[in-house]
Amino acid sequence: MANSLLAKSAQGATLLILLQVGSRALTFIVNQVLLRYLSPQILGVSTQLELLSISTLYFARESIRVALQRQRGENEQAKTEKADEGDVGETKKEGRAVSSYEPSRRIQGVVNVSYTAIGLGIPLTLLFGWLYLRNADIAVLQTPHIERSLQIYAFATIVELFNEPLFAVAQQQMLYGTRASSEMLATFSKCIVNSSIAIWASRSGIDLGVLPFAIGQLTYAFVLFLGYLTRVIPICKSTSVSLIPKFLPQTNSLLPHSLITLAATLYGQSIFKQLLTSGDSYLIATLTSLPVQGAYALAANYGALIARILFQPIEESSRSLFARLLPPQSQSTPTNPDPNPTDTKAVAQASKNLTTILHLYSLLSLFAITLGPPLSPLLLRTIAGPRWTKTEAPSVLAAYCYYIPFLATNGILEAFVSAVATEAQIRNQGLWSIAFSCVFVGTGYLALSIADLGARGLVLANAVNMAARITWSWRFVNGYLRRAGRGGETLDWEEMVPSRGALVVGVFARFSLAGLAGAGDGGLGDLITAGVVVGGAGVGVLFFERDFLGECYGMLRPEAEAGNTDTKKEK
Repeated sequence: MANSLLAKSAQGATLLILLQVGSRALTFIVNQVLLRYLSPQILGVSTQLELLSISTLYFARESIRVALQRQRGENEQAKTEKADEGDVGETKKEGRAVSSYEPSRRIQGVVNVSYTAIGLGIPLTLLFGWLYLRNADIAVLQTPHIERSLQIYAFATIVELFNEPLFAVAQQQMLYGTRASSEMLATFSKCIVNSSIAIWASRSGIDLGVLPFAIGQLTYAFVLFLGYLTRVIPICKSTSVSLIPKFLPQTNSLLPHSLITLAATLYGQSIFKQLLTSGDSYLIATLTSLPVQGAYALAANYGALIARILFQPIEESSRSLFARLLPPQSQSTPTNPDPNPTDTKAVAQASKNLTTILHLYSLLSLFAITLGPPLSPLLLRTIAGPRWTKTEAPSVLAAYCYYIPFLATNGILEAFVSAVATEAQIRNQGLWSIAFSCVFVGTGYLALSIADLGARGLVLANAVNMAARITWSWRFVNGYLRRAGRGGETLDWEEMVPSRGALVVGVFARFSLAGLAGAGDGGLGDLITAGVVVGGAGVGVLFFERDFLGECYGMLRPEAEAGNTDTKKEK
């Protein structure tokens, strides 16, 4: 079980990372083209409409997706072990292999629950659209075709919500390739439609406002829906699962009660978490000037790229892996702390995977801390232009580099928590989050208003907030491992930190770039120097961490063949 799931998880994380890189690169290129044909006001309004759609989708489906990731068949472990031993055959339907033992009742329950996202999303779409028009600035309301564009965005959001049952099936089967190909094709179609209509309208002298973006978003929704539909229907036929809600066998109910209560608990937490995520925006808008806000926005956008491109896919695939590997909390609680031997092996595997990811994150953090700050001015001078080096942006981006380790560690630990925590523990985490938010606001106020640290103070407040959340999650993870039969063993810091040799390489690289940060002018010589130092540091870390990296490769290599076999599902 652990072997095949680990291979699928690693493959899924890789595909999702490539999806993030490809989609963001494509979006960046298209935006650079559109800058020649559209005004800043149109781009600003399109950003607002896209944020409106994203917010609606988040509040409608995020908690349900997380709850469905935790769905685990009662006999899934035993059946998967048999599959690993070759005891279970596979049937092929329309070029896609589907395990013959897949419990259709579980998948049908997941499909049924996914429709609650549609039920939540439709009224939210109407409500958010009405609130947007009611509170929009006059300049926004005067944008050509603004109401029609908003209607199209709303319709596209609803179409995307109807994709949730298909997404749920693909997620249960861990068909990451299906997700990557469908979303990439949808993104490509959206960019082509956006740019084509905008360029045509500009050259024709027609002012369409944000209508090209609205039509592009609708194209994205339909292409995404069709991409999932063509790949999921064969699976549903093979497993006798209906994409229309129907009563579950033996229970004579539509919705599994445990999933609904878990989703409701997660929903309340997701609302609070979203507000916390946007807390820095509210705080800096209230307590700082516009130039400081601009410097923070630029630095945060660059600094957060690594989180969106790398951390987010790893967290998502790991959450799914942990939810499938680990026994449900009802099987491993203080009142029943001794899961069966198979579960104990699964917990050991999950602990090993978590430790490995944290070690990899520590190596990445080593580069961020040692190379990021001295290279920040050079990066901004090269990408954003020399005028930004005269602002607070370089120092903010340098401070953000120190924040990356907190961001990485908190993300993977909370992925573990969300995969195994009971409803009561999730509610307890929500209560602690209120305390953490108070710490964040208090630290932010002291740093911005009292210490006058500017945007760097906000980075500091975020780091303090993340440190508090890491402490809570760390205690939870260790407590779970002790209860789950690890013999009192907990996560070991020594297994997660870089080797001494790697640390020495990082320190040496930092001192090598110190002069560049102070006197570099961003010329070719500086770029060559930076490239040599970064390359040398990379080679040095690879050398001193060769045993650990070899172990990582060994963990995945035995499953590569199985992963390749599973990939045929999606071809």
